Parts: sequence; structure tokens; C-alpha cells
Amino acid sequence: MTALRKFFRTTRILLAACALVGAPVLASATAAQARAFTQQDLVGLDRVSDAHVSPDGRWAVYDLAVLDLAANKRNHSLWVVATDGRSAPTRWVAEGANPRWTPGSASIYYLLKGQVWEICPTCRSGAARQITNLPLDVDSFRIAPDGQHLVVSMAVFPDAEQPAATKARQDEKAKSKASGRFYDTLFVRHWDTWADGTRNHLFSLALSGGVATGAPTPLMKGFDGDSPSKPFGGDEDYAITPDGKSVVFSARLAGRTEPWSTNFDLYSAPIDGSTEPVALTAANKAWDTGATFSPDGQLAAHRAMKRPGFEADRFGVIVYDAKTRTEREIDPRWDRSADALAFSGDGRSLYVEAGDTQATKLFVMDATSGAVKPLTAQGHATGMDVAHGKDGDVIVYMGDTMRRPPEVYALRPGGTPVQLTHQADRQLAGIEMSAYESFTFTGWNKDEVHGWVVKPQGWKAGGKYPTVFLIHGGPQGSWQDSWSSRWNPQVWAGWGYAVVMVDFHGSTGYGQDFTDAISNHWGDRPLEDLQEGWAAAQTKYPWIDGSKACAAGASYGGFMTYWIAGMWNQPWKCFVDHDGVFDNRIMGYATEELWFSEWENGRVTPWEIASNYEKFNPINHVANWNRPMLVIHSDKDFRIPVDQGIGAFTALQRKGVPSQFLNFPDENHWVLKPQNSLQWHDTVQAWLAQWIGPQSK
Repeated sequence: MTALRKFFRTTRILLAACALVGAPVLASATAAQARAFTQQDLVGLDRVSDAHVSPDGRWAVYDLAVLDLAANKRNHSLWVVATDGRSAPTRWVAEGANPRWTPGSASIYYLLKGQVWEICPTCRSGAARQITNLPLDVDSFRIAPDGQHLVVSMAVFPDAEQPAATKARQDEKAKSKASGRFYDTLFVRHWDTWADGTRNHLFSLALSGGVATGAPTPLMKGFDGDSPSKPFGGDEDYAITPDGKSVVFSARLAGRTEPWSTNFDLYSAPIDGSTEPVALTAANKAWDTGATFSPDGQLAAHRAMKRPGFEADRFGVIVYDAKTRTEREIDPRWDRSADALAFSGDGRSLYVEAGDTQATKLFVMDATSGAVKPLTAQGHATGMDVAHGKDGDVIVYMGDTMRRPPEVYALRPGGTPVQLTHQADRQLAGIEMSAYESFTFTGWNKDEVHGWVVKPQGWKAGGKYPTVFLIHGGPQGSWQDSWSSRWNPQVWAGWGYAVVMVDFHGSTGYGQDFTDAISNHWGDRPLEDLQEGWAAAQTKYPWIDGSKACAAGASYGGFMTYWIAGMWNQPWKCFVDHDGVFDNRIMGYATEELWFSEWENGRVTPWEIASNYEKFNPINHVANWNRPMLVIHSDKDFRIPVDQGIGAFTALQRKGVPSQFLNFPDENHWVLKPQNSLQWHDTVQAWLAQWIGPQSK
């Protein structure tokens, strides 16, 4: 028995005993004792995320974030659990994030205060040690398969590539009393941050005894672009080849076209930085990303869109064969968009993550024929990570539903998923989650359209219940059987409201034609679906009280809320609008990612065909607004700038329509801070109670 096995065996016995002591808590909750799920429960839940499987397939590490409400933040620790599901997790790191296994499966690297650290319970008395000591913060990293190099990403000035030079320039600028920002190209700002001239670039560091030595080697010297991409990219945007000699990354050349281009290409750079990056996918002017390799290095795969300028195009699976030097799309007939890829151990198959009819599932795809089989059923399976163990492949992923928050699961292809964590069990003990079901109806173009209905807490046959009609954003999004830490239908149902949600045309997971149907049709086709879905839900579920209903939406859902306030306000007693598009024409000038606004309005700018932007512009129908509306908008939302919300509230006030405005100066397009989230929910709950009642006790 190895020292590592001894460590886990001892810990497993101790934690299993603790788990057994706490087990009766769940069993003791009876229906009579059950209570509704609230915003306090939602915000207070521990959050499990970022699960990764050890290379030998035996262990999974994950991030556990625990609320500190007084500090208005979440504290992150790292836990490890066996993938056989037979033992309780154990904490390895008291403070840290972004865990990744080392090639030998004995330790993990992780991020702490901007640097890479390592923990190995069986090494050096189990003490953590610092791996990097760089002048700038490390944002992400990958370890080479041979353990000889570490690749990290840092934000640097492209003309001051070494991190020390960037740090010196930043320190000098901080001394200046002048606060002006100067730009001669876009982006001026992106998502929630003003551009500061830095780019996310990749560097390699040699490892000696597992510790980074020497100066970081730039892999993107002078490259005018970001990898990982801003604002949400991470280590999924780059990969190290199985032989450890090259790094393949996805990036978009910036220049002056960055805000209206979706032309991300794959580039290859030697890990020693000896030559400049070489573009691998220059022939495709659309989005290329997500490179992955078969274990023997003979096959490479990536995801590719076909239409330049469209961020919601279908990601097809492209495979390159090093022996034949040929490349082809292996799945052209599979009408789903691949969100993530990983090779099987034998290189004959690819594991694929994709949205599929109100769910996100894991699939296995034949790397030659493209034949696809699902590995998971309904629910939401994301963040898969694959190991090629001696007993076969092991997939670790995050799984959740509308009733259960994300937990870590392990799956051996051909087997049944095994739940490895039960973090939410104790916190949800004694809480009654509301029942929900899918329904279908005939919508625009006589197509079948899907929706959800969630029963209110305390539902009884024969009753009538006020209803909230939720409209999703995107617009290329979906109401899936998944958990949300923001717009969670269980909270609305816990307040005593029925909840209706419709996946109108434009939603994802139903094929690309269904998704495409919304572009240049924001106000007609999806509106028809929403109208038909609302009618169908009331017919099928007579306990829905259509006379006491409020419509609510965020982002595109906020656009639609403003739109129906002027075009279809008859059924509604009130509205809730979060970060919605109020003036579609000015949106084409003020948003940062211009490709989105231009594609959605007929692939033109507002000055080329202004009528495209005015055709479905809520601001043109303010004269018809007559229902009470709560408007919520945040100052750091650069996707849909705050003036959109202020403009809508101004119109409501000037017209004398009952209205309120909730503004968060420190939030972006989302409300993320715990205490802000509580204020958001409290405000919405009080608004609904005022206009459609009841307010939960």
C-alpha cells in the first residue's frame, strides 16, 4: 500500500464516521416540517465547482466556496474525493482556487493570492509550497504532461512582454495625479472593465523538482490579442501537446476590428518560445477554439463555427489526423453545438458536452463516423474532465437540476453516474423544493416549442395561484433543467407563485435553425411563442391564475419585457426588468461587443439600415406603457449600459406609471455580491407582493 493510499484510507474512515453521524438529519425532515426555499437559502448555499479528475482516474478535486455574509464574499477551499463514491471528501487546501492535478496524481497545483502553489499530503510533511513567484498575478495555468513545464497566463503590455516590465510601467502610472484615459481604438471597455492596454498572454516556466525556475518565456511576444480571451476565458482556451513540446491556444487578432469580429483562430507555439506562434485555422474566418489531443498525439480535435460575426453559431467538431495530414468535420449531421471536447483513452472516441432539449448532456462520439450516443440523461452536466486510468476512462463533471445545486459526479462510459459530493444535503434538509414539469405547444412556424411550469410552494389541487412569467436572456439561451444562483425558479415558487418559462425561437438545444430564427426577429417570432406558451400553460394547468400575473426578464429577457409593455401588456399586472435593452438603436452604438448587436439586427450597423434597429425598438412604444414596472440596472454593466435602465425609468416616471428603480453601482450585467443578491431578491419579492400578492411569511 502506497503512502498516498494510506493517507486516503485513514481520512476516509474518519470522515465516513462523521458523515454517518450527520446522516439522520435528512431522514428526519417530514412533509409537515418542510418549508419553502428562500433567497436566504439560495445565497447561503455552499457552492461546489471546478471539479478535476486525477490522471490515474482515482480521485477528484473540487472548489468549495462558503459564504461569509459579514465580509460579503465567499471563501474558497479545495477538497478531494475518491471517484468510486465510497468515501467522504477530505479538505486538502484551506484557502485556494483553480485546482489542477500534477501528472503523477499525487499532488495538486492551485492559485493563491495570484501565484501557483502545490499541496501534496504525502510529500514534505504535507506542507504547501509556492511554485511561482512572479511580479504579476497568474490568472490561469496548465502543467505539461511530462511535468517539465508550467504554462501560465498573465496580463501584460504587448510591447513590455516580461512581467517585470509591465509591473514597472503600472507602478509608474499609479504615481500620476492625472486620471484621464486615452484611446485611439476599441475596446474602450469590455463587460465590466475599462481597457488598460494589457493583453492576456501565455508564458512557459521550466519546472525543477516541481518548482518554477528562471524567467518566464513569452509564447505570444508582440501578439495583439488575448489568450485566454476576455472577459471569461480560462485554461480551456489553450492546451499543451502530449509530448510537452508545443502549446496550442485560441485567440483573436485585435487591431481595430476586435469589437465586431468573432474570428478566433488556433495558434501553435513551441513551449520554449523559440519561434513565433503559427496560425493553424486561418482559412476559417469564424470561431475556432478548444483544442484537445488523443493520448498518442496522432489526432487533434477542436470546435469550429462557420459564420463570421455570429457568436451563437453551431460549434462543429473538427478532427485532424497527423498521419494523413487531413482535417474534416466528423459530425455535420448532428444538429447540436459542442460546448467541450475530450478524447477517450484509445483515441477512437470523443466525449462531448452539448445542450439538448432543455438539458445539457454528455455524449460519446465516434472519432471516425461521428455517431453520437448520450452518456447522461436529463439535467445539467457541465465542466467535464477526463482521465485515462488503467481500468478505463473516468469522466468527472458537475451535475445539477432545477431541484438540486451542482455536485460532483463521476462516470465510467457504459456505467451509471456516481454522485461524489452531497454538500447541499444538510443545508437543504427540511426544505420543500417545488415540483416542476415540461410542457410543449405549437408556436411560430407551427414548430413544437418547449416550456416549464413550476408549482408554487404549498400547492393544493383546486387552488388558484398568482404567476410569474420568466423570460430568459441570451437571446440564444435556454431554460434548462438546471440550477441557477441568480434567477432561480425555486425561489419565486417558494414565495408562493407559479412559474412559467418558455424556450421561444432563438433558444439553444433544439437545432441551429431554431436558434437562428430569432436573429433580426427579436420582437415577432419569440413574442408569438411567448403568447402561445402563456395560453397553453393556462389551459393545461388551470391552477395558474392568469388574472394575477407578472412578466419578468433580464438582458434579452429585459428587452422583451420592455417590448411587451408596449405591445402585449393586457395580461400583466406588473413587470420586472433587469438590465434590459430599452433603446435598440443606441444599443448599437453603446454596447462593447458590436458583433452581437450587428448580427442580431441583420448584420448591419445602425447607420447603414436604421430601420432594422427601429423595427423592434421598445422605446418607440412607450406611449402604450401603463403597467407598474420595477427597473433594475447596474453601473458596471457595459454590455447593456445603465442609461438604458435610467431611460426606461425616466419614461415611466414622466408618464405617471407606478415604478421603482434599483441600481447597483458595484455590479455588472449580473448581481454577484451576496448582500446585493439578497437586496435584489427582497426588492423583487416586495414588488410582486404589492401587485399580485402574496408575500411569503
